[in-house]
Amino acid sequence: MNAWAAAALVLLAVPAPACLWVAARGSAVHRLVGASLLSSVAGAVFLLLPPAYERSSYQDLALVLGVLSPAGTLVFTRFVSGGHHETDDSATVT
Repeated sequence: MNAWAAAALVLLAVPAPACLWVAARGSAVHRLVGASLLSSVAGAVFLLLPPAYERSSYQDLALVLGVLSPAGTLVFTRFVSGGHHETDDSATVT
């Protein structure tokens, strides 16, 4: 095991369980923060794995996670908020 793999293991052993615990308990805001932080930790782990295994193709996982993570946060927020938001049609000028 080299230093890159050890760093990835430390990130998986220390902050990842804490993020999962926060994402599983508490209010909706705390769960949202836990899920967002967990995606950041997973992205950091995916960035540490390519030098550990000497395969540059693994960096694609980190790039995809970096792009999809904010979209996942928005979907989670929409799901927790209840779905629809009624608009006030009387405020629009026709």
